[in-house]
Amino acid sequence: MVIASTSPEKNKEKTKAKQRYLKRKKQRRKNKPKTAPGEVSESEEDGDEEIVPNAVVEEREVADGAPIEPDSPQAEEKPRKDKRPKKRQKVVDEDGDVEMHEAGPPEDLPEATPSAPLPTLPSFPLPALPDAPSKSVLALQGLDRALVGAEIVDATGLLPIPPDGEDDGGTGLGEKTRKRLLELGIVELFAVQTTLLPFLLPRNPLQRSLYLPFDPPRDVCVSAPTGSGKTLAYVLPILEILSARIVTQLRALVVLPTRDLVTQVRETFEAVGKGRGLKIGTATGQHSFSHEQSQLIADKTTHLAGGSSKIDILICTPGRLIDHLNGTPNFSLQHLRFLVIDEADRLLAQSFQEWLVQVLAATRPPSQESTIPGVLPQHHDAVAPAFRSLLPYAKIPSFVTERKESSCQKLLFSATLTRDPGKLATLELRNPKYFVVQEKNDGPGVLDVAMDKFTMPATLSEHMLVCESSLKPLVFFHLVYEHNVTNALVFTKSAESTARLVRLFDFFDTARRVGSGGAPSGLIARAYSSDLSASERKLILDKFRAKEIQILVCSDLISRGIDISHVSHVVSYDVPVDMRKYVHRVGRTARAGRAGDAWTLVEEQEARYFKTMLKQADHLAKVKRMKVGEKELEPLVVYYEGALGQLKDAYSR
Repeated sequence: MVIASTSPEKNKEKTKAKQRYLKRKKQRRKNKPKTAPGEVSESEEDGDEEIVPNAVVEEREVADGAPIEPDSPQAEEKPRKDKRPKKRQKVVDEDGDVEMHEAGPPEDLPEATPSAPLPTLPSFPLPALPDAPSKSVLALQGLDRALVGAEIVDATGLLPIPPDGEDDGGTGLGEKTRKRLLELGIVELFAVQTTLLPFLLPRNPLQRSLYLPFDPPRDVCVSAPTGSGKTLAYVLPILEILSARIVTQLRALVVLPTRDLVTQVRETFEAVGKGRGLKIGTATGQHSFSHEQSQLIADKTTHLAGGSSKIDILICTPGRLIDHLNGTPNFSLQHLRFLVIDEADRLLAQSFQEWLVQVLAATRPPSQESTIPGVLPQHHDAVAPAFRSLLPYAKIPSFVTERKESSCQKLLFSATLTRDPGKLATLELRNPKYFVVQEKNDGPGVLDVAMDKFTMPATLSEHMLVCESSLKPLVFFHLVYEHNVTNALVFTKSAESTARLVRLFDFFDTARRVGSGGAPSGLIARAYSSDLSASERKLILDKFRAKEIQILVCSDLISRGIDISHVSHVVSYDVPVDMRKYVHRVGRTARAGRAGDAWTLVEEQEARYFKTMLKQADHLAKVKRMKVGEKELEPLVVYYEGALGQLKDAYSR
């Protein structure tokens, strides 16, 4: 048997370490506090033996030179240790052995003082959504600053016209013009006229000149109710200023959306401007293009820098205007003093081959550096001051060739003037002045325009009748015969609806006259729509003006601008699609201070939409709701059923 030998030094080391270990163990048992029967000591509970460093053992053994016995009172008064695990740290003794003992507080640190209580955290309010901006604030977002500072005009203001003498009564009109107005039966000016005339006809004669290249006039935008006299508001200043002209040139251009309006405005110019010597022309496409050229241009053979014109005032539709601007030689807009855009909101909403961009470019002076072939003509005649750069001596520096601005003044008119910043920017307005004509109130004024709140004539009465779709024609006939709705314009949604309603009315009126035992001659209703030729429309309109036709059924073709003095009722047989159409429809009556009634037939499924439209325009309270019961319709049912049978037979052939 072989026994492994060990080194004597190694055995001696282990013996010393073991002796020290046994010595410490014995000492721990000796200093161990007594526990009650059944109570487990801390060391037994922790499952670990307590390891005490040498320095701590000596402090326990020596207290005033004597060791503390376990049964002494000092040991009993000793507080019980915390049961939490103790922190231990490594201690290396003189022999190089590593021991673990409890970590006490550092001797160099002062005793801990009780800290002050921490301050409470500030309380913050709960997050919440901000208040929504008001409608007026939203409406002003992006609005033209000139519109915000518009001049509010009381619609009830009137100004009498002095009959003769040098005193114009504040109208700015000459004696000859005032006499002509009195001959036509016009004895006072309406609010839009009394406000606009002094602005366009200043007392300084220099500011009434045909050309103002160094001090061009401000542009004007007018928002006024239908029937308030907007046409006369621009006819009078144009006639007053152009009467000073010597050479005939195209100096006033009036752009309108329909041919019928062109005819009406021309009649106004001719009536008021009688004896002035001004020549007025029209361009609507009603006649051939060559015929219109012969009426507008004096010389088409020689290219003239100043153009050649037979007329002083041109009234036209935008499409035909562009045709002449691009295809008629010597048709020039460089001499324009006035550019009038009537029914501006409708014209700006329609492109017409970008007519506005081309017209503004034609009125704008070209740059002196322009070298486009054909710009410099061989002949020149009466070139406008702002277009002197086209002349052969243009590069010679002098007062004559100094760059000038166009004298063209833009005048915009509409009952529902646009507030779209993009559309207003395309007009290139020069320091514009806004006039808003409305009834006197304590409201926000210009916000009525900003928020699509439209002003109606004060003498207009508005009514709304909600009915079933199948009974709507019968309700219309009840209005005609029971409420005496004659001399009326009836608006439908399409040309087809117009023709069908007129045929049904003819059958109904005939059946009623026969059923009542040969009543006097019935009412005459006629259709007026785009399906008719221009000559047919003119003939029907003339008969309606002469009261030979009592009811004119039409589409929205006639809803803008047409002025027929004896129209006392407007019936919207089909609900208008938006508030603007409603304003222009009802504006055909109650014009120039006369009384009028507006009736709207609303189908049950359309009632909510129509009321919402009126409410958004803050106009619902002004429209009275009427009810027509079955008892009121019962006397007309027999004639109505017979008329429906005849209409069915007529369309089934």
